[in-house]
Amino acid sequence: MPELAEVEYYRRRWDCALGQRISAVAAHAEKRVFRSISTRRWTELLRGSILHSSEARGKLMLFRLSNKLWLGLHLGMTGELRVERPDFKPAKHDHLVLYQNARTLVFSDPRLFGRIRIHQGEVAPAWWSSLPPSLLSKEFTPARMAGFLHRHRRLPIKATLLLQSGFPGVGNWMADEILWRARVHPRTLSGALEEDRQRILWRAIRLVARGAMKHISPDFSDPPRGWFFNERWGNGGKCPVHGVALARDSISGRTTVWCSRCQP
Repeated sequence: MPELAEVEYYRRRWDCALGQRISAVAAHAEKRVFRSISTRRWTELLRGSILHSSEARGKLMLFRLSNKLWLGLHLGMTGELRVERPDFKPAKHDHLVLYQNARTLVFSDPRLFGRIRIHQGEVAPAWWSSLPPSLLSKEFTPARMAGFLHRHRRLPIKATLLLQSGFPGVGNWMADEILWRARVHPRTLSGALEEDRQRILWRAIRLVARGAMKHISPDFSDPPRGWFFNERWGNGGKCPVHGVALARDSISGRTTVWCSRCQP
């Protein structure tokens, strides 16, 4: 599933369309990515509008258009944004297609876990304005994080890190990377972390989020050597520090990888 930096990468793909008018729209109106949306009405509103700006927060992207339109895209597990030729013909999994004179913007999602939201109004819709603060914002403070950990104190810390209401954009690989850097075992209960360990965890979250945005967002590159990311995927992965084989198990239904020496 795309995480913080991967979502940012896909958002940037449509930047080439900013300032340009949408001349036509194609949509698979019956697909569940459009749940709760009157597709015919919004197709008419999108046609002729101009794409003004975009922003990503966590795993959600927001595109601001003229006519007071707000387009929200969630990639789910398999969604992606692409830019195609002006004469592009939608395929089976291309559920929203926005045509411009010089290009075609495509949202595709083979497994249909993503979601498309559209709103018209003077201010941002609630599904955007109510999102928790970005992990790199000044609002994401150690105190805020501590309060969230306390509210979910009986959950393993790995499971808590995956809750988007507290850690927007964190997915499976980021959670493993954060816990490895913080030297916290993924089964540790969220309420068992003392204040000094919480602050170490907070710093690890910021470091991993910042590094992911730097290395992955521009061109979908992998992080540099020394990152846990590069070892966690295969069964033969080894700790970048100690060189020992990594432990692997399912925690709260998610594949989890850790170093038994770094994270006892």
